[in-house]
Amino acid sequence: MRNFKKVLSIALASAMAMALLSGCANGSNDSDASANDSAQTETGADNTQTETGADNTEAAESNNETSGADSEAAGGEVFKIGAIGPATGGAAVYGLAVQNGADLAIKEINEAGGINGVMIEYNFQDDELDNEKSVNAYNTLKDWGMQMLVGTTTSGCCIAVAAETKNDNMFQLTPSGSAVDILKDNDNVFQVCFTDPNQGIGAAEYIGANSVASKVAVIYDSSDVYSSGIYEKFAQEAANQPFEIVSAEAFTADNKTDFSVQLQKAKDAGAELVFLPIYYTEASLILTQANGMGYEPKFFGCDGLDGILNVENFDTALAEGVMLLTPFAADAEDEATKAFVSAYEAAYGDTPNQFAADAYDAVYIIKAAIEKSGAAPTDSVSDICEKLKAAMPELSVNGLTGEAMTWDTDGAVNKAPKAMEIVNGNYSLIQ
Repeated sequence: MRNFKKVLSIALASAMAMALLSGCANGSNDSDASANDSAQTETGADNTQTETGADNTEAAESNNETSGADSEAAGGEVFKIGAIGPATGGAAVYGLAVQNGADLAIKEINEAGGINGVMIEYNFQDDELDNEKSVNAYNTLKDWGMQMLVGTTTSGCCIAVAAETKNDNMFQLTPSGSAVDILKDNDNVFQVCFTDPNQGIGAAEYIGANSVASKVAVIYDSSDVYSSGIYEKFAQEAANQPFEIVSAEAFTADNKTDFSVQLQKAKDAGAELVFLPIYYTEASLILTQANGMGYEPKFFGCDGLDGILNVENFDTALAEGVMLLTPFAADAEDEATKAFVSAYEAAYGDTPNQFAADAYDAVYIIKAAIEKSGAAPTDSVSDICEKLKAAMPELSVNGLTGEAMTWDTDGAVNKAPKAMEIVNGNYSLIQ
């Protein structure tokens, strides 16, 4: 793995140079001694650490429930943070994780005294993984009085909403949208998740550096910017690696239930590994159908596969040995991760995935940016945006999804992914 880390670092640096891009936290109070390493920020000469406590409160039962609504007492003003993602439908695992991760961070911050003494209100809206509904959700949040947006959760919806936030000069921090086009000409938008080029290049580097396979097939969604963006960079980097892409077959959003043709071509080509830069719902179908035809290659994906163990009626035994690149591993042994996982499980009855950690980080990143910039709840939406935009490139934030995370002026985050494998029904960090 030492060799992989070195090679992956080089690959990610290369991706950042090519694309001008690069691509959570816990705390303590008197009753919880866990250190909030991930809320620590380094801003120039400053090096401050925020201490918080995990609030083991049940998840909001409705998508538009707010957190901290009863905490305006200090001066009658609050910071209003909105969030958007799929809470229903095929990608609900992502959206609900984002909803809960942000909710947990906000409750911690409010219990610790807020941001510079100002409490946070939180409102999450369901977009059902639909671009138009995501824009409608954004307008609903605007009517509510949103001042900053954590979202959206997925890349396609995020691109649609970014056009609106740009027009309004609303600060937008997407926890998990990774497409490069999210940032294109949108100087008000920043990312927590590393970008698609980084994932594609990093995956190809990992497979090559660790001799995972010599013949690789790819199955990707040509109608999705996330999937096609990762595949493009993966294919480019594969030319530099000691493996061959023997089959590359696409599907679209209109035809994503029968993968027999794609799998048969991969099998006939002798692919030992199938790379899946896609979301977990389609991946679960592919694994099921591959098993049905007696095809047993290694499967390798990116952060979109994080959630496959939660697919309803999916035989999770078929995911044993699946590998993926992601910035978060729930079984990591650092104190911040252990405290976060414990608090999340107590609050929501589930083990957090990468999307929950991304959203958790996103809230603490916004907190750090507000503290750095001096933004106030009485500022206009546009003034808050301008202040946070100026602060972001000056931050260095230690989060669950990356240490010393920094941001380029174009909104891209600088951090590296981690390699994980599903072992005994759990995501396990590859050391």
